[in-house]
Amino acid sequence: MRTLIPSILLAAVASAAAADNWPQWRGPHQNGVSQATGLPSQWSASEGVLWKAPLPSWSGGTPIVWGDRVFVTSPSAPEAGPAPAEQGRRRKRDPGGDDLLLLCLSRADGKELWRAVLAEGNRTWRKHNNTSPSPVTDGNHVWAVTGTGVVAAFTMEGEPVWRRDLQAEFGEFGLMWGYASSPALHGGRLIVEVLHGMRTDAPSYVAAFDGATGELAWRVERPTDAPAESPDAYTTPAVLSTGAGEQIVVSGGDYLTGHDPASGRELWRVGGLNPGREGNYRIVGSPIAVGGMVYAQSRKKPLLAFRVGEEGRVGQDDLAWRWEGAGAPDVPTAACDGTRFYMVDDRGLATALDARTGRVVWGPERTAQGRVSASPVVADGKLYVLNEDGVTTVLAAAAEYGHLATNPLDGSFTLSSPAVAGSQLFIRTAAHLYCIDGSGGG
Repeated sequence: MRTLIPSILLAAVASAAAADNWPQWRGPHQNGVSQATGLPSQWSASEGVLWKAPLPSWSGGTPIVWGDRVFVTSPSAPEAGPAPAEQGRRRKRDPGGDDLLLLCLSRADGKELWRAVLAEGNRTWRKHNNTSPSPVTDGNHVWAVTGTGVVAAFTMEGEPVWRRDLQAEFGEFGLMWGYASSPALHGGRLIVEVLHGMRTDAPSYVAAFDGATGELAWRVERPTDAPAESPDAYTTPAVLSTGAGEQIVVSGGDYLTGHDPASGRELWRVGGLNPGREGNYRIVGSPIAVGGMVYAQSRKKPLLAFRVGEEGRVGQDDLAWRWEGAGAPDVPTAACDGTRFYMVDDRGLATALDARTGRVVWGPERTAQGRVSASPVVADGKLYVLNEDGVTTVLAAAAEYGHLATNPLDGSFTLSSPAVAGSQLFIRTAAHLYCIDGSGGG
């Protein structure tokens, strides 16, 4: 009993911390799920908004939250032209200013506390620019990666700690649509992937840097025989917990691979993400590892789910289910709580599957009209689906379909996924970051 009580207390503290923070893209567990409660169901641009903070420019980078601080990447403001709030959809063609920024905002009122210039050299590729990678934090440091390949670490107060340049050290990026993978954090190390091949013969690789010093811990090549554009990936590494220890899971280049976090060594590899050997099967949706399962998206179809096999390995014989029906996503990464797998396709069709069998629980169901690039979030029994027009559809994250609310904001070019922390929801549109507070009910 003496050892059990501290274990229970530690678990409770860890759960509370996870509910209060959103430290990285896809949340505390990298699966789009939070244990936060008291979240809002209904709001508008004039109701339910605790604050809205103006942003220098648009970006697909997702806000992250730790304690009393919110971090977000952004290009600087354009040097000339209409003010951000007036540009609306013209922002699609305007990359913003040349500086690539990391902003720290107060969670209490949205005021800017500090900003740092990560790099220079902004550029737009359709719906993303060189600030698309989301930052990550452990509450002591915050790390950011840019589309130019700069990797930088700061204290929570904005003091620079270290900086590296991936392209200068390891070669130019060769993705057709620019670099947009977010970093992951594991065991005090920053994990960065560069999966490319359309415009380069240089090998893809995965690297780990000491989070405190920036020292290279390891870098391993990740070979692929994927053709044409298919080696390119815009995914983020995931952490898989197994009985044999934790692993880093990487998806892209037609394969899903598991890596030893201590050395980067490839432990296993499964294919099937591009069964037709197509030349345009670049992968955007990131892998999810939860509940002894690993889920891998491709370019809509197929969507594969694997059971983690003996000794923590995954092989072709471990395929649990395969989805090739309607509603499979291309850009949005699904959310999974281990019980249900919630996916939203690029047209806004929402579907819930049984996470272990792939059986349809409900859907596909239509959400608010409009394209969807943001990934869905599950928290407090709700499924939040945000489209490019700044409209959030709130559905019941449950065994039966239920529509709870449809909530519009400023209607501008919205690409970033929502973040959840405590009783608050953080939504980034082209011109603003909104903090929507559910503590008053709703």
